Amino acid sequence: MAKVRNCLLMAAAVIGLLSSFAVAEEKPKSRAFLFTYAATLKDLPTGEMAHVWLPVPPNNEQQEVAIESEELPVKGKISVESEYGNRSLYFEAPAKADGTLAVKMVYRVTRHEVRGEAKVTETMEQLARFLKADALVPIDGKPLTLLQGKATPDDNLAAARLFYDLVNMHMRYSKEGTGWGRGDSTWACDSRFGNCSDFHSLFISLTRAHKMPAKFEIGFPLPEKHGQGEIPGYHCWAWFKPEGKGWIPVDISEANKNPKMTEYYFGNLTENRVQFSTGRDITLNPPQMGKPLNFFIYPYVEVAGKPHDKMERKFSFEDVAAK
Repeated sequence: MAKVRNCLLMAAAVIGLLSSFAVAEEKPKSRAFLFTYAATLKDLPTGEMAHVWLPVPPNNEQQEVAIESEELPVKGKISVESEYGNRSLYFEAPAKADGTLAVKMVYRVTRHEVRGEAKVTETMEQLARFLKADALVPIDGKPLTLLQGKATPDDNLAAARLFYDLVNMHMRYSKEGTGWGRGDSTWACDSRFGNCSDFHSLFISLTRAHKMPAKFEIGFPLPEKHGQGEIPGYHCWAWFKPEGKGWIPVDISEANKNPKMTEYYFGNLTENRVQFSTGRDITLNPPQMGKPLNFFIYPYVEVAGKPHDKMERKFSFEDVAAK
């Protein structure tokens, strides 16, 4: 009976995946826009140097990015950390007389819809990292209780679809109370609600626990309607790599908010986003004095070797004609 159920699960998952990839015969969509990343650091101590790291969006198969303009207190330097290949712009500057520092980066972005597999560009060492636990993303313990009484298919695609559906059914997208937004798999498993980081951390726990590399990406969402406007906060999604295949994306929190898109978001991503960084427990370049970052999307600031998080952030977009 278990073998029959396993085969049925595998067949259903593969059919679902093929359905979600069926749109691949159409030309993927693209979106060109200016993205403004701005922040004002506040309450900086007089006479102390602020050390500032800003995430810089990458150029890759999914997006082309160029710096359109920048407004910084001093010239910064873009560097790359070795574990995930994330880029950051680093500078050191004293606060103004009022204890503030302002930063503003404007990027010109062309983002492409993702349909199906993406190329694997990571080194073997980087791929191995995507099989290991993160501080808030264990590969054992509480998250695996979601699988109790369920047969996990041997086929990687079918197994990933099972995990996708389990997380989607187990979780509810909500930002109520406290605790959400940290990407804590164990908390998400207990609470049964959260935001995108909580959904995808739980999925990554299940996937890595079954020896499938999975990675976390974070950036910002754009509204489906073109135009211009402010963006209130980040959005994240995940990728998994079945044996013998490239990276395949999932956006479970968006599927949860829009059930009609459930099939689409297993294997596809809309063009309405921009990626800024990859991974968890991040050590920057140059290295920060504080502990590794849970994820890297907002400015990271240290003063006298300690994190400083008093700031006002403002993000916005403006659609433009593609070059």
